[in-house]
Amino acid sequence: MSKKDKKAVLWPVYFDSRRSREEGRRVPKSLAVEAPTVDEIAAAAKALNLKLTVEKDAAHPSAPYRKDGRVLLEPGYVKGSVVAKVAAKLKGQRS
Repeated sequence: MSKKDKKAVLWPVYFDSRRSREEGRRVPKSLAVEAPTVDEIAAAAKALNLKLTVEKDAAHPSAPYRKDGRVLLEPGYVKGSVVAKVAAKLKGQRS
């Protein structure tokens, strides 16, 4: 499977303001929100017209005991820019 065919994964920890970068947060604190849910992330991604699938029982590899879920994006998206856009949309939905 080539990189172009792989789905991008969005984990809630990427957007959690309570986590440090070392613990997995991928966005600046200014874009992070407290305890985001997989449903909120999916709603933000859908608002950006991204094609996605939600897996509610998935666990991040660094915390296999926490099944927070994940959002899988269809292949073809640049993960770095998508994470920033979803974070901004998520922050806007919360305020």
